[in-house]
Amino acid sequence: MTRDLIFVIISLFFWGIGEGSFMYFQTLYLEQWGATAIQIGAVLSAWGFSMAIAQIPAGYLADKRGPRTLMWATWILGTGAAVLMAAANGLGIFIAGFLLYGLTASVSAPLNAYVVSVRGSLAPERALTIASAAFNFGMTLGPSLGGWLAEQYSLRAVYALAGSFFTISTLFILLTRKPPFEDHSIHPKATPLYSNRRFLFLVVLTFMTMFALFLPQPLTPNFLSDQHGINLQQIGLLGTLGSLGTVVLALALGGLKSSLGFLIGQPMVALFTLLIWKGDHFLAFSAAYFLFGGYRLTRVMLLGLARRMIHPEQMGLAYGMLETANAVAIILAPLLAGALYQRSPGQVYLTALLLIGAILLLNTIFLYRRRSALPAREPARILKQE
Repeated sequence: MTRDLIFVIISLFFWGIGEGSFMYFQTLYLEQWGATAIQIGAVLSAWGFSMAIAQIPAGYLADKRGPRTLMWATWILGTGAAVLMAAANGLGIFIAGFLLYGLTASVSAPLNAYVVSVRGSLAPERALTIASAAFNFGMTLGPSLGGWLAEQYSLRAVYALAGSFFTISTLFILLTRKPPFEDHSIHPKATPLYSNRRFLFLVVLTFMTMFALFLPQPLTPNFLSDQHGINLQQIGLLGTLGSLGTVVLALALGGLKSSLGFLIGQPMVALFTLLIWKGDHFLAFSAAYFLFGGYRLTRVMLLGLARRMIHPEQMGLAYGMLETANAVAIILAPLLAGALYQRSPGQVYLTALLLIGAILLLNTIFLYRRRSALPAREPARILKQE
């Protein structure tokens, strides 16, 4: 494992603690400000929009200018957003900070490109899953810490805590060096992404898949609080179990072929949905959150799939397109979830189960009809340190 990958892993660990300390309580905090289910869905959709707008430009710039500068800027922006949310004395200012934090999602493509570039001898899927596991290992600590702090003091204090951990994370990311230069002359000439049918169809599948998988998630804390009387500290514990599930699944299944790992993650989210909907005990909800790690496993494996469909010099832009598709799903899914929840909370989970079943079938057909077209091995690389 290279020096730069180690610094990224440490930085992601601390960022995971910070984000985990507040992310599971966002909808509850909005509810404390007086927002209705539909209004919460609208705020989450606006957050998804802020996540989406910079993804493709960030990926393009990562290909042209290198990913490290974008990573640095995003880490600093996220820290400032946490400070703004902590200092908010009204709903409008809090939402502004939340939307500003959404812009930090644009780091996904540069970060993933950087991780692949500095992975050394690791396979791309393994490097990406290790980085994801580091972030989610931090997320295992954050929710319980945030839940305890919220119960003892207030939810506002949680955002101040997040800003502190983000500051530590930023210090480590600023220690990273430029990635090694990759000589693309050994590869065939790149086909423009807009002409790459397999990749474009994968982008469409990404949107459909992540929409179905995200739909049951946004209002689940509210569902557990309103329908089952789960308190903030218990919700924080559930968030910890969810992140632990992500770590375990990433480390245990990160070595699988991308296509297999991609498919395995989706039934896990279906089980999450069923257990939340029909469960009536904290143990059932705990198992559900552990299985929700399948959502993040699916996201990581999508990047591995894309890697085998594109030219290496298109990696940043391609990852940006995939993250945009994911962000658009995050824009639209909460709107539907809010509308369904307002009518009947159970309709959110029934609809999600039907969509996940349909998209799993479609993904299976796509992957196994086209698997012979995917290269078995990644071409050798020639690296030069800048």
